[in-house]
Amino acid sequence: MSAITVTLPDRSTRQVDEGTTVGGLAAEIGRGLAKAAVIGVVNGVERDLVWPLADGDEVEIVTADSDRGLYTIRHSTAHVLAQAVLDLFPGATFGIGPPIEDGFYYDFQLPLGTDGRPGTFAPDDLTRIEARMREIMAEAQPFVRDDIDNDRAREVFAEHPFKLEIIDGEADDPTSVSEPGFARTYENPPPAPKDQPPFAGYPGFIDLCRGPHVPDTKAHLGHFKLTRIAGAYWRGDEKRAQLQRVYGTAWHSKAALAEHLERLEEAAKRDHRRLGAELDLFSFPDEIGSGLAVFHPKGGIVRRLMEDYSRRRHEAAGYEFVYSPHITKSDLFETSGHLSWFADGMFPPMHFDDEGGPDGQDYYLKPMNCPFHCLIYRSRQRSYRELPLRLFEFGSVYRYEKSGVVHGLTRVRGMTQDDAHIFCTREQMGDELRSLLGFVLDLLRDYGLDDFYLELSTKDPDKYIGADEDWEEATEALRAAAEDSGLDLVPDPGGAAFYGPKISVQARDAIGRTWQMSTIQLDFQEPPRFGLEYVGTDGARHTPVMIHRALFGSVERFFGVLVEHYAGAFPLWLAPVQVRLLPVRDDHLAYADRLADRLRAEGFRADVVDAGEKLGNRIRKAKGEKIPYVLVVGDDDVAAGTVGVNPRGGEVERDVHADDFVERLRVETTVQIGDR
Repeated sequence: MSAITVTLPDRSTRQVDEGTTVGGLAAEIGRGLAKAAVIGVVNGVERDLVWPLADGDEVEIVTADSDRGLYTIRHSTAHVLAQAVLDLFPGATFGIGPPIEDGFYYDFQLPLGTDGRPGTFAPDDLTRIEARMREIMAEAQPFVRDDIDNDRAREVFAEHPFKLEIIDGEADDPTSVSEPGFARTYENPPPAPKDQPPFAGYPGFIDLCRGPHVPDTKAHLGHFKLTRIAGAYWRGDEKRAQLQRVYGTAWHSKAALAEHLERLEEAAKRDHRRLGAELDLFSFPDEIGSGLAVFHPKGGIVRRLMEDYSRRRHEAAGYEFVYSPHITKSDLFETSGHLSWFADGMFPPMHFDDEGGPDGQDYYLKPMNCPFHCLIYRSRQRSYRELPLRLFEFGSVYRYEKSGVVHGLTRVRGMTQDDAHIFCTREQMGDELRSLLGFVLDLLRDYGLDDFYLELSTKDPDKYIGADEDWEEATEALRAAAEDSGLDLVPDPGGAAFYGPKISVQARDAIGRTWQMSTIQLDFQEPPRFGLEYVGTDGARHTPVMIHRALFGSVERFFGVLVEHYAGAFPLWLAPVQVRLLPVRDDHLAYADRLADRLRAEGFRADVVDAGEKLGNRIRKAKGEKIPYVLVVGDDDVAAGTVGVNPRGGEVERDVHADDFVERLRVETTVQIGDR
């Protein structure tokens, strides 16, 4: 048998027998690599381990513990999930089932119930499905790839209408691929044919899929758990069928799965929706509508503190405050381009017959503040001496999010953006970006987030306005500013808005989850669309550059992130109630009230709960409300001017003089946010 030569990632070469597969190469390199191998990358294309190698191939072995290996494990586990559901629910059909961050899902439509409507999963069905999945995994069913012509594919999937739409190109599936006239499939032949095979001509399970996959249902699979059931519309369209989505997580080892489940448990404890109700911070009344929050008094205090601190910092940094209305004529968003590129994210127009001539006039709730700020800039002639001009607004905006993606405060329909727009010259652009990024990171640190990396979102080739050279210049300016920050920079190809590239600050919270925080977008397109100009040093008119910046992203989302980051236990400066005083008996109440009055006069937030309930119960309630300091006062305290200090998460301190405690509060607040 003749030999072939392949090249490995370190550029070394290796001779193997002709006909050697990717998996065979891994075995020749070493037993450990063969055991860890999931798929291979051959000449830049991902391949199954059974893929035969050719002379001159460049080959990389992908292992189970790598990001790409985990992606494959989750993809293959999703196939096992689909097979299990079709086994347990005869007559069910399925949509798509891609890997996602930390897991996977698959969408199903169950057989019709007695009411004539598709059935739904019960919570205990997850246990049954998991058990069937483990049986399938134990059978070590191989993943067999095949490309079949579309006519044959339609016969195979005749009972599965969602798959037919994918075959006919009417629906997208991120895990499927089709050549003209052909569909790629992966089959899992069972040890014995199923009693009622759900696919014409096949003894077991088959799916449309681009692959690649693990070698069989036993290899690298098994460290998984199904986590929840949710509703999802087919193709994300509320007018289409509502499907049942089963979510799960899968990992390369038992230990990795256990660690992830522990993180999920901790995340559930920190869920801002639950804590928002428990701590009486905010709610989402049904009477108002999905994705529209109301903030209760305690939540209102936290929000006001967040906003007030941000205002002070912006004032110190040379920003000028502006305000704009919540609605506008459609003309404004036609000029900006939002009606051409962002209409799906806007609420429907309000039409007025008594304005705008015979056709009337449409008004829109604003989804963005930037067009209004362009009009403020354009309200009079500008000079280069005024630049950079930094405009700032806490502006309420409204976006039509589909009900399936609305999620607590982190994905809402009505929000307030801490929106800034900086107008500057091209010469000022680089320094302004570097200064702006530093300002953003510094302010986020004041709110308690300090673990960051940056993401650079570049042009979507199918959704942009303006010249390519402008985009290239803007992208490189952002890249330079990001690299100067010293933070890791991750590419996000095609993730930019239609008018310009952006940097987004990604922050890791207390349990390691990543949240997108601030965004900085560089825009060469909107200023000329609005005819923005300034008179330069040469006396000629020039077009400014526009920088869009949202520090919180939205106040609502940032609020939700902080609730989860702190698990509801806000730092002293942000806590809605900083100190609670508890008199031991009714005759200590007057002293507690005097102390509370003093604290309030010093600018602290304090309240008193009288002795109408047992002291132990009152202390437990205060701890449940996550109040930073609980002060207990009794006979000795009244006589000596002291307090008993019960700090959140600390040891009880007796006989602390009231003056010393007030000074402690001052110092702690100063440490957290300084004198700003």
